[in-house]
Amino acid sequence: MGTYYLPHLKELEAEAIFVIREVVSQSERPALLFSGGKDSILLSHLAKKAFYPAKIPFPLIHIDTGHNFPETIEFRDNLVEKLGVQLIVGSVQESIDKGRVREETGVNASRNALQTVTLLDTLEEHKIDAAMGGARRDEEKARAKERFFSHRDEFGQWDPKNQRPELWNLFNGKKHHGEHFRVFPISNWTEMDVWQYILMEQIDLPSLYFSHKRDCVVRDGVILANSEFIQLKPDEEVKNMVVRYRTCGDMPITGAVLSEADTLELIIEEVATTRTTERGTRADDKRGETAMEDRKKQGYF
Repeated sequence: MGTYYLPHLKELEAEAIFVIREVVSQSERPALLFSGGKDSILLSHLAKKAFYPAKIPFPLIHIDTGHNFPETIEFRDNLVEKLGVQLIVGSVQESIDKGRVREETGVNASRNALQTVTLLDTLEEHKIDAAMGGARRDEEKARAKERFFSHRDEFGQWDPKNQRPELWNLFNGKKHHGEHFRVFPISNWTEMDVWQYILMEQIDLPSLYFSHKRDCVVRDGVILANSEFIQLKPDEEVKNMVVRYRTCGDMPITGAVLSEADTLELIIEEVATTRTTERGTRADDKRGETAMEDRKKQGYF
């Protein structure tokens, strides 16, 4: 574990492991939703601890938009092999090909909203009744309305006014046929907690999270990676910049930050002084005041 140790992190770890074990004990076909970002990587680390020395007893599900950073996919495949777990991939491109969703067009096109249909189809296909994920309450105002066990109806929809009480960490996992739960074991963690725990446990992360040089374009104040998935406007100029990412999503919508932080210690120092949330650089969250909540009601994670 090294010399870096904070007692409150062990309390958060114990709480998360308890929730993960509760999910396995109360559900028939649980799964862990894995994006390749730091929070889902942290969650897979906690799941490994929860059942060690046995292997993680549920699959990882990745909803692949086809617009991922290549570093994310490479890290995902290496981690799955290392953990020895099953990987289920839901393809947004396949949903488009089947006519389940329609691809957006234009310079601000994104596949982010299309993930909802692919996710719900994947959960239904594999009969998943409890899908765990690394969402935290400090990420975004809609996230703050969640319980640990978030009930979803037979259409996969979320009703923020119909949340079950969770007193003394007693979780009600009862549901009707066709319904399921989204479960958030690290709800009470902050971004700083995540980074400090990653340092304490020496958890490997994709190189995206550390300072590096990348060809970027600045659009509406957001630094976006230049790629085959982004359509440049006539007045936009590609520049080579020194950046890193605080959150991991699709290339056309995930904003980078200018940063020289190339170690976990420097990232922690940087996070301690920033006044912007990590999702403050996500272009998809800027489409409306209630963008995240609207997507969640439709079945988004």
